[in-house]
Amino acid sequence: MVTIENCRFSIPQICESGQCFRLDQAGGNTYELVAGDRWLGIEAGKKETVLSCSEEEYKDFWQDYFDLGTDYDSYLKQISREDQYLAEAAEFGSGIRILKQDTWEMIITFILSQQNNIRRIKGLIRALSERYGRECRKPDGTAYYAFPDVNALASAAEEELRELKLGYRSRYICGSARMIAAGDISLAELPEMEYGRAREELMKLPGIGRKVADCICLFALHQMDAFPVDTHIQKVLDEHYRDGFPFEQYRGCAGVMQQYIFYYDLKGGRK
Repeated sequence: MVTIENCRFSIPQICESGQCFRLDQAGGNTYELVAGDRWLGIEAGKKETVLSCSEEEYKDFWQDYFDLGTDYDSYLKQISREDQYLAEAAEFGSGIRILKQDTWEMIITFILSQQNNIRRIKGLIRALSERYGRECRKPDGTAYYAFPDVNALASAAEEELRELKLGYRSRYICGSARMIAAGDISLAELPEMEYGRAREELMKLPGIGRKVADCICLFALHQMDAFPVDTHIQKVLDEHYRDGFPFEQYRGCAGVMQQYIFYYDLKGGRK
């Protein structure tokens, strides 16, 4: 077990921030997370969070995954006192961190996210993993399923995916998986690219426009200047930033500000 102080780190807030769809509340303060083929049990207390992993696994994987080596107070200090809305949003969601998730998993996840809500996205990912992912075991022996690898989905038929209720997204998933399997897009090279180039490369995949590419850049490639704009964000921009969001002021952390805004609007923090 590894215990972490809840300093700008809230599993409940991260769970509902729209960036991770395999993090689920199991009951009370207990959460379960599947990342790739790894499983993690979590106890989210008021002052501390307990992770059900060894110190070695924490240092090798989870510490970086949760971005726990980054000082998020430094981001909060950049917020202008004159920007009352963003100050309120950041305080409301101050436990959110930008996770460093697997690029392939995020490509498929955010293709599925189009015109969808969080609950349904979770269900589609679960169905996809149970059908094409490898069966794994939790410490208590119960089964969970790893996220399907590229080859598993590249060999899947579009009709099979439609049977899982993926709808029109089935074509995009098959096409993207086959392009990556063929080497037309290199998952290994994407993290080495600067933000603009990485976004352009991702947009070569079927079904990936600017918003989805920005989500992948932020939540997988950790490009902190990525600022995905969905209906929640656009509403806030129209109401509070009619002259444009001050991206220059938040260079290097605009994506963090996006998450504060998204979570605040989603959870009705100002009502």
